[in-house]
Amino acid sequence: MEITLHAATPDESESIRQIQEAAFAPLLERYRDFDGSPAMETAESIRERFNIPGFAFYFIRLSEHTIGSMRIRDIGDGTCWLGKIDILPQYQGFGYAQHAIRLTESLYPHVKRWGLTTIKQEAKLRYLYEKMGYKLTGWEENIKDGMDLIRYSKDKNERNNEL
Repeated sequence: MEITLHAATPDESESIRQIQEAAFAPLLERYRDFDGSPAMETAESIRERFNIPGFAFYFIRLSEHTIGSMRIRDIGDGTCWLGKIDILPQYQGFGYAQHAIRLTESLYPHVKRWGLTTIKQEAKLRYLYEKMGYKLTGWEENIKDGMDLIRYSKDKNERNNEL
């Protein structure tokens, strides 16, 4: 079975919303971050992001099955932001996110630096990004008691690793 990425369209915003809701439901339950969780994002909000320059959405497919989605933002100057990766719960833990990240990076060969934000308290997510070559930048933001966001970046040249 092969992982592939397929560009999403604004008409598929509801499908993206459903994937996000399912994938992020456990984190929403754990952190109760009703204002910032992707599980709470509306299809209309997702649809509006398609109009922002540099934003792209992809479906992650395993053979013919859609198992997740991801959001990318090319912010220019050779920098891209890995906005989020959503893998449906029944497909988590099999390395599919790693494959999706590699595929995404290959779709943007001009990018010299990748960045992302994740939850500091989520060891599995941190392990994934560190395994993929992402390094902590030192940026941190407290969202609420027991929930902090941290930033990672990956520099193709490994010279400067801060976004």
